Parts: sequence; structure tokens; C-alpha cells
Amino acid sequence: MVDRAYKGAIPAFRTALEELEGEFSRIRSETDWNRLRVEPLLHHVESLEAILKSRRFAGETSRLRRGVPMFRSDLVYLRENVNELKKTLRFEKRASKGKS
Repeated sequence: MVDRAYKGAIPAFRTALEELEGEFSRIRSETDWNRLRVEPLLHHVESLEAILKSRRFAGETSRLRRGVPMFRSDLVYLRENVNELKKTLRFEKRASKGKS
């Protein structure tokens, strides 16, 4: 079921973002990627998790399934951002080593 996949993917994105947050905090960069992208994405993930776990939406399975395109767009948005942040992290690590 898509709603199960969605509910399972959101915590995975939170974990990935938390790992990226730690990695970005260990390198020196002129751009604060944590404040610029990681923290806003984490807030988005946390709000989605809170909504999905709330009592208000506990019995909404049929409506959740009708909203699949919207959920899919959340997952695409988060996946693309996480992938781009990973690329940025690799670049920033190389640039940081060159400055040392």
C-alpha cells in the first residue's frame, strides 16, 4: 500500500537529513547548509510525521489513498533535496580539504 510506503519513507528521510546535518556541521563552508536547507527540510518532515501520527487522521486511510499524488510529490521533493544535499556535501568536503 502506498500509504504504508509513505509512512515508512518519511522517517527514513528524517534519518538521512539528521546524518547530513551532522556531516555539514563538521566541515567548514562559507554557506551554512544546515540553516539554509537541512533544518527547513527537517521541520517539514517532522510536521508530516506529526500529522500522520495524529488521532485526527488515524481513520483516514481511504482518503489518504486518494491523496496519493500529493504524497508522492512530498516524497519526490524530499528525495531530490536529500540527493542534492549529498552532492553538495561531497563538493564542500573537497573544497574544505583544499583550504586546509
